[in-house]
Amino acid sequence: MAREKFKVGEKPQPIRIKTWTPRESPVLSQQEAKRLDAAISDAISTMSNLLAVRRVSRKLLLNRDINKYCRFIWRNSSCANYNKCGRANDNFRTESCLGVTIPDDHLSGCAVYPHPDQPDVRVIKPDGAGLPDTDVLLYIKAQSTDKCRADSSVLAYSAHCQSDSGGRPVAGVMVICREPLSIEGFSHDHLVQTMIHELLHVLGFSKELFSKWTGRSLFSQMAVDISHGHMIYMDESGQMRLYTPNVIKALHTHLNTTHMDLGAPLENQDADSRGFSSHWEARFLQGSIMAAMLAEPSLVRIDMITLSALQDTGWYSVNLSQAQNLLWGESKSGGFGCHYLHLHKGVCQSDQYLDGCRIYKPLANGSECWKEENETGNGPEVWSGEMFRSDSRCFLSNIIREDHFSFNASVSGRCYRHRCTGTNMYQIQVMGSDWLDCPPGRSIQVFGYRGEIFCPDKRLCRYRMVASPHKPLPSGPTGPPSRDQLLTQKPITDMKIDTALPSSEMCVMTVVGVSIGLFFFGSLMIIHRKCCPSRLQVHVLIQPYALQV
Repeated sequence: MAREKFKVGEKPQPIRIKTWTPRESPVLSQQEAKRLDAAISDAISTMSNLLAVRRVSRKLLLNRDINKYCRFIWRNSSCANYNKCGRANDNFRTESCLGVTIPDDHLSGCAVYPHPDQPDVRVIKPDGAGLPDTDVLLYIKAQSTDKCRADSSVLAYSAHCQSDSGGRPVAGVMVICREPLSIEGFSHDHLVQTMIHELLHVLGFSKELFSKWTGRSLFSQMAVDISHGHMIYMDESGQMRLYTPNVIKALHTHLNTTHMDLGAPLENQDADSRGFSSHWEARFLQGSIMAAMLAEPSLVRIDMITLSALQDTGWYSVNLSQAQNLLWGESKSGGFGCHYLHLHKGVCQSDQYLDGCRIYKPLANGSECWKEENETGNGPEVWSGEMFRSDSRCFLSNIIREDHFSFNASVSGRCYRHRCTGTNMYQIQVMGSDWLDCPPGRSIQVFGYRGEIFCPDKRLCRYRMVASPHKPLPSGPTGPPSRDQLLTQKPITDMKIDTALPSSEMCVMTVVGVSIGLFFFGSLMIIHRKCCPSRLQVHVLIQPYALQV
């Protein structure tokens, strides 16, 4: 265990993460280094704003692995030097983790006791200088490794290296694939979120560390029994789930249910032989920072369920006030046709993490309603009344200008301006129209246009985080390392599961004009059935085990 001390009862303080560039790291260009340093700074600032720990009071020193530097160990418990090294391994050179050489200055010393009962000792390596003001040491290197070259979708991967006497991780390695640092379409925010994702793996959200979670609050000595055998197991549908107190509580709130057996589902596509994964299941917790694939930055949330999992490690005091609302699956999950945050128009697609289910993902080009440059002044937007502004959002619509030659248009995602008038209350504006009330769960007609616009319920004007894209959250035992990777080079903008709406919910829509209403309703059903055929329906969890195949 890494050497550390803290005072009993000491109040947790913001975590201090120190980064170190290994000597074997390649030399980066000025542009690459600048981009990397800026992302590291923002990611660490975010983590310090989220997590607090009982700080290491002395300089942080990592331990050497006795099984590496020692040829044999005194195993007779009656010996004075029981469990100490009896003879050094002449081939031992240094400690490493995920291909990174750990400097001697960061390591505690090691010694040999030639006799089992005599105090004679021979120092092989003295204690290093250690690292002051450090709670976690993160080795970061940007390199085009074999793993990066083997799969161009890999942006970064990480490993936990060592823990302290209480099990809390104090050292880890993060490898950033170098190629994305120099591409023309480089995204600072995307790299920051990638680093936050990998940091969360290092700090405890990892299948290799689940068994170390204590459930003990930093403010109390009482622990909840979350031993490995009781924390993760398979539900009756075959889904592996994480069952810890705060995670269950967060899920109850998120899904508006009190089901006693509700646990957070773990990804099955990257599971190990035990069925354990270091990611949330994409079908159920899409948009979470700990999904296996991350969407573009504006669509990713550092959500309450993930922060609750960090609480359940027992190592951190978590700033839950910084949790971002995860709209996916919330309550009954009304709304359909657009990305579930309504920032983009979408197309119905799938990927390897959705097990055959299809969801709405942003169109390849021009899907952002909030980008003014997407308004070309010609094409469909002219007759559909679309407006691309910073306050525009995606609405399911089939409106068409009355003077347009076509009699009707298909129902699809369209971009219109919106403004909030209260909680879950808003108005919209179409090209050439005044601001119009848009009653959630109903549809409206617009003067000068044929067709209707559907007003999504419980999706707009509810959360301050659902805004046009901005920067992420503001700042304010030794052994083989665990490895986790994030596949995000090709941005997977995974969107909302198109839910099967019972007829009673579909009837909530108020239609002005029977014939137009029937047309609109029929169009919605056609889109719905095309996107999610009955054999591949996924219902958002209101009660557990709602997956239907």
